[in-house]
Amino acid sequence: MEDKLSGIITGQEKIKSGFVAIIGAPNVGKSTLLNQILGQKVSITCPKPQTTRNRIVGIYTSQTSQIVFLDTPGIYTYKKDKLDEFMVKTALKAASDVDVICLMVEATAKKNTHDLNVIKQISKVSAPTILLINKIDLIKRQLLLPIIDKYKDLGSFEAVIPISALYKDGIDRLISEIEKLLPYGPKYYPDDMWTDQPERFIAAEIIREKIFHLLREEVPYAVAVTIDYFEEVPDRNLLRIGATIHVEKKSQKAIIIGEKGRMLKEIGSKARMELEHIFGTRIFLELWVRVEKKWRRDEKVLRKFGYR
Repeated sequence: MEDKLSGIITGQEKIKSGFVAIIGAPNVGKSTLLNQILGQKVSITCPKPQTTRNRIVGIYTSQTSQIVFLDTPGIYTYKKDKLDEFMVKTALKAASDVDVICLMVEATAKKNTHDLNVIKQISKVSAPTILLINKIDLIKRQLLLPIIDKYKDLGSFEAVIPISALYKDGIDRLISEIEKLLPYGPKYYPDDMWTDQPERFIAAEIIREKIFHLLREEVPYAVAVTIDYFEEVPDRNLLRIGATIHVEKKSQKAIIIGEKGRMLKEIGSKARMELEHIFGTRIFLELWVRVEKKWRRDEKVLRKFGYR
């Protein structure tokens, strides 16, 4: 990884340390797994697919290791616009830059077309790969061994681990297997640091998550969130955040605002409560909604919105 050395903390004993990408098709539970490993919310989650758009960094530190996890957008075959292309490229780039890959599939998947595509893409990468079979809490135990055997035949894996990211089942074994594959090296981050995402990015992601939870169909996918101001007011124990919700159509803007502004108010209220929990201070949150036609197809606008 190009910027590995930039974060090295000098003067410390070497431990098992390195970078691990969590890769998989959309909606297999990658973000849930990262949040559970860290015991902190660093990646937004939603039952809808393609919620994660950027590479999200989560840092796990113990007495024996420091593992820098990269949560990635889901890999899928059909890409209808520049945003889709950006997300798939982001995931594949992350896979090519790490020490270990955690490839996640679903135990509940009846057809594995998406999984086969992901496995095919990842087979081109030289990093050792651990296969994670997620959502085992949703199947009968007697079905697990045949599922493991089915996936074992699809690729060359250092380990195959059944897990339930939701219930933390299998996470201890996963950490142990990752540590076996990592080299000895320095710590890249302080012990108390669990992500390197900027606070403005975190705020924008939380707002976007609430939109994914509250709205249906195409609207959440047409949304981008940018932060206009992020200002601390120390003497009032207050953080002032202003954000713009960008959509592609006037009809989408009307849906997000809602009748008499009710939907926008609910989005703001839910986002504010979570941001207060994350930042540990009172939040004043101001939201606007603006139309940016066909922004998902425009590379310049994508870059402006942070999809670089």
